[in-house]
Amino acid sequence: MTFEVEKSLEVLERTPAVLRALLGGGSAFWAMNNYGEGTFSPFDVVGHLIHGERTNWMTRARLLLEYGETRAFPPFDRYAMYEASQGKSMTELLETFASLRQKNLEDLKTLNLTSERLDLRGTHPQLGSVTLRQLLAAWVVHDLGHLHQIAKAMAFQYRNEVGPWKEFLTILPRD
Repeated sequence: MTFEVEKSLEVLERTPAVLRALLGGGSAFWAMNNYGEGTFSPFDVVGHLIHGERTNWMTRARLLLEYGETRAFPPFDRYAMYEASQGKSMTELLETFASLRQKNLEDLKTLNLTSERLDLRGTHPQLGSVTLRQLLAAWVVHDLGHLHQIAKAMAFQYRNEVGPWKEFLTILPRD
């Protein structure tokens, strides 16, 4: 499938509502548990998404449009949420994410993203030359990957409770 801004917005606009529906008002049991060492809990994921809204997607899009490949994107700290989310509630994180996402999508819609502009290139600090089209497509896939990660962390909590159904539940780890 070819990247389209309008189709991407269908996902990016819905992510805050999906997160609210899944995590809003739920207990810490669902929010704070992960699925193993080095994995994110749903709480961590929402904090990570907030950090991305503040420093990644639109920041990089603007940088690419202004400077092209002459100025590399700043590195993204994938773990900044551990400090930034301390002392906050899931409700606070969900509201912050929704607000930041709404503003970023409003800004995205003002960029007049023609096919030519989507083909403009910037420089990722690890990946090298990338297009705006690739950056925006990655934003969509990043959201979907983290929604999957949240579901995986939640499902993992009942991994020992599902009995023989484990064989059919592909979200759970195989022994």
